Amino acid sequence: MSTEKVNILIVEDESIVALDLSEGLKRGGYTVAGIANNAQAAKTLFEKGETDIVLMDIHLKGEKDGIDTVVELMKIKPTPVIYLTAYTDAVTIERVKKTYPAAFLSKPYNIRNVQIAIELALNNLVAGRDSDAKTGGTSAKPGETTGFAENGSKGQGTDKETILQWNDCLFVKTNYQFVKIPLSSLLYVSAENNYIHIVTSERKYVLRLSLNQFMEKVCWNKLCRIHRSHLVNTDAIQSFTEQEVTVGREVLPVGKQFKEAFWQQFGFR
Repeated sequence: MSTEKVNILIVEDESIVALDLSEGLKRGGYTVAGIANNAQAAKTLFEKGETDIVLMDIHLKGEKDGIDTVVELMKIKPTPVIYLTAYTDAVTIERVKKTYPAAFLSKPYNIRNVQIAIELALNNLVAGRDSDAKTGGTSAKPGETTGFAENGSKGQGTDKETILQWNDCLFVKTNYQFVKIPLSSLLYVSAENNYIHIVTSERKYVLRLSLNQFMEKVCWNKLCRIHRSHLVNTDAIQSFTEQEVTVGREVLPVGKQFKEAFWQQFGFR
């Protein structure tokens, strides 16, 4: 399973539809965490894998339907859910509302609409997190999660690139899709003019964002500022002196004003 893509769990009782969804999502750059056609199989996959979004049909094989299944999954880990179903009667919709889904799509579906729903699910979670930050509380309902953080502030020209934090991962929006970056793979972050370079063990991501904006919205105790233009993952440091730090193949300078705080990371006073 890829660690750099959004992982989608498909819960669908029609195998042809499930496979078509799977292929469409893969073409769109997503990873399919698994396919299940009943509640128990969905629960097993959900517990085993790294599911970021659940695509849920309502009609499933077995005694429990998709709505019952969502209730069980959300007890394990709050995760955005997108219903994809032919059931649109009033009674079903009322039951669906109580699970607070990220989206509800009726069949027959269009794969582009599914991809848009996934993007909106991630972005809507940003709004939920921002609301919580203002109120000092948590606005999540059962089936919702507010674990994302968004880069930058409104009106600062960051609408084309978005960075979200979810637990121990970042989601960086590149080429109109979110790419998943485990924080543990991050080596360092460097600023250059109005851009930052997020460098991991695999590749580099460039975002139109200031280093201060990044620091305001990404919270991880392994990240340490060593210079006005550089943050490093302390676990990735290979060697350091009072003047410089070696991370991967790069030697980064240590600024005078950041030296004391940097050394304190290692217990020096």
